[in-house]
Amino acid sequence: MQHESWKEKVIYQIFPRSFQDSDGDGNGDLQGIISRLDYIKSLGVDAIWLSPVYESPRVDQGYDIRNQREIDDLMGDMQDWEALLQEAHARGLELWMDLVLNHTSDEHRWFKQSRSSKDNPYRDYYIWRKGSEDGSPPNNWTSYLGGSAWTYDEETGEYYLHLYNKKQPDLNWDNPRVREEIEELVRYWQRKGVDGFRLDAINVVSKESGLPDTDEQKLEGSGYKHFKNGPNIHKYLRELNEKAFSQKEGTITVGEASMVSMKDVALYTHPDRRELNMIFMMESLSIGSDPDDAFKKREWKLTELKEIVTRWQNELLNVGWYGLFGSNHDHPRQVSSFGDDGKYRVESAKMLATLVHTLWGTPFIYQGEEIGMTNYPFESVDQLDDQMARHYYRTRTEMGEDPSEVEKRLLAGTRDHARTPMQWDDSPQAGFTTGKPWLPVNPNSREINVQAQQNDPHSILSYYRELIAMRREHADVIVHGEYVAILEEHEQVFAYIRRNEERQGLVLLNFSDQEAAFELPDDVHVCLDSAYRLLGNYPPEGEGVPRTLRPYEAVVFGGLKPAPEKGGGMKSTGD
Repeated sequence: MQHESWKEKVIYQIFPRSFQDSDGDGNGDLQGIISRLDYIKSLGVDAIWLSPVYESPRVDQGYDIRNQREIDDLMGDMQDWEALLQEAHARGLELWMDLVLNHTSDEHRWFKQSRSSKDNPYRDYYIWRKGSEDGSPPNNWTSYLGGSAWTYDEETGEYYLHLYNKKQPDLNWDNPRVREEIEELVRYWQRKGVDGFRLDAINVVSKESGLPDTDEQKLEGSGYKHFKNGPNIHKYLRELNEKAFSQKEGTITVGEASMVSMKDVALYTHPDRRELNMIFMMESLSIGSDPDDAFKKREWKLTELKEIVTRWQNELLNVGWYGLFGSNHDHPRQVSSFGDDGKYRVESAKMLATLVHTLWGTPFIYQGEEIGMTNYPFESVDQLDDQMARHYYRTRTEMGEDPSEVEKRLLAGTRDHARTPMQWDDSPQAGFTTGKPWLPVNPNSREINVQAQQNDPHSILSYYRELIAMRREHADVIVHGEYVAILEEHEQVFAYIRRNEERQGLVLLNFSDQEAAFELPDDVHVCLDSAYRLLGNYPPEGEGVPRTLRPYEAVVFGGLKPAPEKGGGMKSTGD
């Protein structure tokens, strides 16, 4: 597989409403983003991905789009967007947009036409069906928010499908006119100057013919086998690539696609197939959740995470490509979920970042993770904006579950943890706004903020800059090289070798709050005498590769050489 330069990019995700407010209304906006471009550039990233800024009723934070070609008033206007693009490009930063192609808002002009009559030309832009003989929904699928995935429309006496909120009706991709509209939408933004696209929930757009009942028994989101990686998904993506994405040279695409196998990812991303450039690696983020209830947590072992990472790294090398991340707008903060947001917040935030940035794939940084932002101390469901959490609370309590137990689960798992305002300084609203923020600012912003870390060489922020620089300097190994897992059964230490035909390095990560001793196996066949330290989140102790890691320690070594063919395997300066 060719070493294309785009694979070496690092992407910074912005959730615009929570990034920077420029006019004091408590909502982040495009002018606010422009004012922070120098900061983003200083991280060393190559591109910005914007979560949706299109015109929207904002039932689902902009993922319910009323008009895909206009900017929402909350964010500014098209002139502001064009200024953002110009200013980003002037700094050498690409601008990627979010494409929501499975559904629209029910306030979209297409849907208004579609629901007006059965013979309207837009009727088949969406998925309409008659009810069952008893008047119940056409099938037994449930939406991701709970309840039926169908809503009855009195005007025409039929049901429409919505895998998400009832105000987010699913588009009918089997209609060629819908696909033509989407192709022209992509070309519109390409003509505007967009450099790449993130495709929301892209692997659910093709539904099985006949929309049969499912045998799954789930309160939220059943019917997966009939629309996840559906029958025509690859045909439709190749068509979209041929007629839109490939029309502008250099356009990069990344798909959000849950419940994918390694075979699926290879089909989506193998360059010869001309579908997408990459798929997000989402499997690792769900490791601590009950597969049947995202708000229920379960105990997990480091060996499980190793298995997931190793499978993606080994089975997709030279086959496909994927995006790496530990945080995004749909998950609680990574340091609170997978690290220690108390005593070892700094160390564990750096350790988690080291994992993401020393694997092959394309790293995505979510706003605030680079300063170690943590979950917000929510105390009541009434504080939440997250529609999924609120629907969950209503559904579960109506079923008779203990409201306090339900609330406890959702307060720990709500997406709003990732959506509280960016923490810029120690002022009352953390430098985000001069007004009342739409979501509360985390009270720990007095200590955790950009200003406090900007010039501190030991800060999390400085560590991210070093990580990105190291990745770029050693791209031949880190981005394009092979991954070799070691210490696979160790319950504290995540260790692996990155190598190509000429060079190799070693990554050691302690995923616990205790010291972790280990012995490197003899069959690794590397000589450690030549190893030198590239980066670590603690000051070095002694020379050479250690045999004990401090709590949440991360250390990266370069310069490893193959062990002599004869002479008894691995050497070490510590031996």
